[in-house]
Order: sequence, then structure tokens, then C-alpha cells
Amino acid sequence: MNIRFKPIFLAILLAFSLISCDKKTEEYTSDSIADYMPEAVGKYIIYRLDSTVFTQFGRTTEIHKYQVKHQVDALITDNLGRPAYRIFRYIRDSAGTQPWMANGSYSVTLLENLVEVNDDNLRVIKLQLPFKDGFSWKGNRYLPPDPYGALFNFSNDDNMASWDFTYEGPASFTYSGNTYSTVFTVEQIDESVNVPITSPTSYAALTRVVDRYSKGIGLVFRQFEIWEYQPNTTSKTGFGITMWMISHN
Repeated sequence: MNIRFKPIFLAILLAFSLISCDKKTEEYTSDSIADYMPEAVGKYIIYRLDSTVFTQFGRTTEIHKYQVKHQVDALITDNLGRPAYRIFRYIRDSAGTQPWMANGSYSVTLLENLVEVNDDNLRVIKLQLPFKDGFSWKGNRYLPPDPYGALFNFSNDDNMASWDFTYEGPASFTYSGNTYSTVFTVEQIDESVNVPITSPTSYAALTRVVDRYSKGIGLVFRQFEIWEYQPNTTSKTGFGITMWMISHN
């Protein structure tokens, strides 16, 4: 080789070497969808559920406490012709002394790269690959405008399709005495105005939705609060739930 071209040749080799190293560092192996949504016929999870309701024309806040069981009933076909699981919900008193009563159903469609849940004709992408801290997607993109409009007169749900679902984790998570070592948190939204209500003559609102999924188990925690306070009527409209796993099979 001509000695004059040797430095150029070495520089080219170094450049290709650096490019190769960059490609290696960009590789990322994600957990699978089934790791955090391990559905199978007969599987169940029992949750404790605190339900926030506004009574007396929205002027009184009450917390109603229950146990709910989500049980995989059967493998079905969803409304788009894809294999899905039908999940039955059951409810009973918070102490677990009463028999289970039917409380509706929903479907879970597990695709290779995402999970869709269809509950009361509201279709949401709950999980999507890759499981990576900071990764985000439009989980509500199939929701119609004002999805809760038939039930509640508030504006919190006017733009739900634009929410960014974002992963945090994996990390350990502890709630109500239970600790889980590998948990991905799905932050959907965290917005509030005048909460807690320190100025009763001012408008207030809370929109807070977060899910937490434990590897090998599934959903272990959910907070879904969405309500508005109108100062002219001193009343709230909306709802809230906080639920956490207490047992599973």
C-alpha cells in the first residue's frame, strides 16, 4: 500500500468502527406484552376499590369501598375479528363477607406490540412496546370526543385522545403493605386547578390517571380521578376510583 494513503485508510476504518459501536449501543431488548399482561382463561385478580362519588347535587363527597374481581372467562373474537379475552367483573363489600355479584365485562386484545382494552365501547391502548422509561404513545386515540358526556357535565374529557401515555420504570412499587420489584408505571395525565380547593369562589378541576403493572402479575394499581368544581353552584361533577391488588392466582 502506498504510504501516502495509509492514514486515510486508517481513518476510514476508525469511522466504520465508531459507527458500529454506535449501532450496538442503540440496541434495546424489551420485555414482551405478555410479561405485564399475562392473560389466560381462569386467571383472576382481586382488587380493593375506593370509589369517589359526589352526592347531594354535587355538594357532598363520599368514598364507597368495595372488593372487585377481574376474571378471564374465555377466548373470544373482538369486534375487529381479532382473538381477545373476555373479562368478567364481580363486586362485593370491602370486607369480603358477601357473595360476589356480577358487575359487567370488557375485552382485552393482546397484539404482538400492544394491548387494547375495550370497556363499554371505549377502546384504549393500555400498553405498547417497547417497555422503556420515557416511551410514550397516544393511548386514547380511538376515544370519541367527550366520551363521558352522557354521564357528566364537565370539560375534563374534551381532549382525551391527545393524552400521552408515558412509561416510568421499571422500579419497585409499594402500596398498602405490598411491594412489587419490577413495575412499569403508565402516566396518562396529571393536571389540577385549585386542588385542594382553597378558594371556594374559584373554579377547580382534577384530572389524574395512572396505572401500574407488575411483571408476571398484571395491573396492580390504578388511580382514575376526573372531576370539576363550579363555584356558582358550589358543586362537583365527575368521579374517581383508586384500586389496588389484594390477591391473584
